[in-house]
Amino acid sequence: MDIRILKYFLTVAREESITRAAEVLHITQPTLSRQLTQLEEELGTKLFVRGTRKIALTGEGMLLCRRAREITALVDKTEREIAAQQELVEGCVTIGSGEMASVKRLAELIDSFRERYPMVTYDLFTGAADQVKERMELGLIDIGLLLEPVDMDRYDYVRLDVREKWVALMRPDDVLAEKAFVTAEDLAGAPIIMSRRPSVESELGNWFGDYYKDLNMVFHSNLPSNAAVMVQQGLGYALTVAGNLAFLWDEGKICGRPLKPTLTATSVLAWRRQQPFGRAAQKFIEHVRECGG
Repeated sequence: MDIRILKYFLTVAREESITRAAEVLHITQPTLSRQLTQLEEELGTKLFVRGTRKIALTGEGMLLCRRAREITALVDKTEREIAAQQELVEGCVTIGSGEMASVKRLAELIDSFRERYPMVTYDLFTGAADQVKERMELGLIDIGLLLEPVDMDRYDYVRLDVREKWVALMRPDDVLAEKAFVTAEDLAGAPIIMSRRPSVESELGNWFGDYYKDLNMVFHSNLPSNAAVMVQQGLGYALTVAGNLAFLWDEGKICGRPLKPTLTATSVLAWRRQQPFGRAAQKFIEHVRECGG
């Protein structure tokens, strides 16, 4: 498949109209229609359902759309890195991270790196560790800030000297907000918003101990900020690392109480082993190794 044709396809999918897409791409409508037909013939499947007012993607079209975004993003990233190799240390370092307290340490590392390489820019993707790792495997992210436990067999990493503390988020008018900490017994039978990551859910299951049988899980959520909105609406208690929410949340709308027994976690800055990187990313990895956690 031609990258140019994939970009044509993505434009049509976004505009939901061949006419509008042709205008955006500055090509004629017959030319664009012919390119799409050739793409469908090449793949041996129908990608669009053509209606009277707009066109929609078929199931195969939606799959191609997801993959085409990944492919074009990787091509664009590669082109930027190759271009950066021709000059001094500049380019873009792509970093994936969850909403954790250790993001502050990441910011400090970037700040000190910028003093040495001010031309480097950064692309920050926010998501759970599993999402970040998936994008690292695809080559779309250079470095991931990952909350442990996480499988590091294929990665090199530096563990950060930051302890992520688990808390229960609740409304400030909740009866448990009057306590200094929250126990598994306090949460037995209460509606719980849990992390989507299986390894983290297992850690929390161990923390619940004998009260695990009474666990009333009503939501899974991959980001604590969205879970906090559900909590504020009164839909349950969210179990999450306090992370950078502790710096941002409004105590008049939501509060966090530490778990007892205390449950903490560590985080790592990681990158795929034996993967070629652009100069900017390679220099940043060297900086992380030099500075440590």
